[in-house]
Amino acid sequence: MTSALRASKAGLGYEVEKKMEANYDREEQAGTPQAIVNWTNAILNGKHEPCPGSGIKDIGAYFKSGVPLCKLINELLASEGKPPIPYQKKVMSPFVALTNLENFAKGCENYGLSKECTVQSTDVHECRKAGLYNFINTMHSLGFLANSKGYMPAYTGEIVKYLDNE
Repeated sequence: MTSALRASKAGLGYEVEKKMEANYDREEQAGTPQAIVNWTNAILNGKHEPCPGSGIKDIGAYFKSGVPLCKLINELLASEGKPPIPYQKKVMSPFVALTNLENFAKGCENYGLSKECTVQSTDVHECRKAGLYNFINTMHSLGFLANSKGYMPAYTGEIVKYLDNE
């Protein structure tokens, strides 16, 4: 993980990161990461090796290259007759992985997901809990968008509403 190479956050940045980490924990308790892994594995069945688990380390390692995400969005785009996004299958450098992740975000927009709902490539690539919370939100939104378009297999995540007491 690259977090050892980063300086610690302080002040408002620290508070924001801790809140995002707590939000990830809430989503994990609600089963959102597991629903995302199940949906991804169902779509990519036979097209890519399955994600081995729904823990933060499994999710981070599996999606870091961007390859499974590009394959997933290409399946969704194909279901609407839209052209696939380009990606590189052999990821030998962080630059290639980041490019794949950027292409995934562009593919999400082409599919109909609003730009505000797309994840930044570094949030996935760095595999930090706060960033992966943004990734979980992107995939959750993408799953519901696919459901609204009648895509099968259906995404089974649930919308859980929380009160922000702070």
